[in-house]
Amino acid sequence: MASKESTQRRAQRIRRQIKAVANGRPRLSVHRTSKNIYVQVIDDTNGRTLAAASTLEKDFKAGKKTGADSAAAAAVGKLVAERATKAGIKDVVFDRGAYIYHGRVKALAEAAREGGLNF
Repeated sequence: MASKESTQRRAQRIRRQIKAVANGRPRLSVHRTSKNIYVQVIDDTNGRTLAAASTLEKDFKAGKKTGADSAAAAAVGKLVAERATKAGIKDVVFDRGAYIYHGRVKALAEAAREGGLNF
């Protein structure tokens, strides 16, 4: 198991690479825990969150049994894509943090793409 310091170092390295190629596009940042998944669209130039979604929202929790599976991640991906599109955002840069592009992170990304976000 990776230590906390190495995980933070990996996340910072990925974030630095993303900011280098962003060209002013907002960042789609993913955070996952063992029970939930969270996603935000962040404008790094102004330091503001433009859209967000998670499995902890009341309307989401009513329909799903758990927030810890790929189906829940896909639903959150579609939800954040809908909210970002409503805010006028089409192009983003995907920030997977320290997580590998597999499982719930991949399901969220693919659902966000299907929802209309380009990355």
